[in-house]
Amino acid sequence: MQAGKVGMYACGMTVYDHTHIGHMRKYTNDDILRRTLEYLGYSVTHVMNVTDVGHLVSDADEGEDKLEKGARREGISAWDVARKYEKEFFLVLQELNILPPVVICRATEHIPEQIALVKKLEAKGYTYKISDGIYFDTTKFPSYAHFARLNLDDLSKRERGWK
Repeated sequence: MQAGKVGMYACGMTVYDHTHIGHMRKYTNDDILRRTLEYLGYSVTHVMNVTDVGHLVSDADEGEDKLEKGARREGISAWDVARKYEKEFFLVLQELNILPPVVICRATEHIPEQIALVKKLEAKGYTYKISDGIYFDTTKFPSYAHFARLNLDDLSKRERGWK
């Protein structure tokens, strides 16, 4: 931590289809936060990822990859879909006068680092493996519920069908 400096990470788009107002609400909020921090005198390093591969159509991580689906819909490659909608996304940010991130990280450009991180977490015993992948074991992070702002009692009741 350095006085006067803020690192700001914002999830970016999954670039498989047109940008819409629902997306822009999130990025407008990010922009307001960044501008406020800068107004208060902080130096802000705003980092945003672009998910240009490997995002399934369901929030439950089921189904097909959104980019493959977009490629089939448009008759072009998944790579071309990603670049097309990434370009559109950044044009819309510009049209709305939203400050661009200082650093843009495409998921496909950081796969070796992602694999290395997973291997590191595995070696430390922070993961578990099931048939469809490797997952972070939240039970190894004692304050996870606080960090994620989860009320475990409410979650437990919901799992049992209580309200």
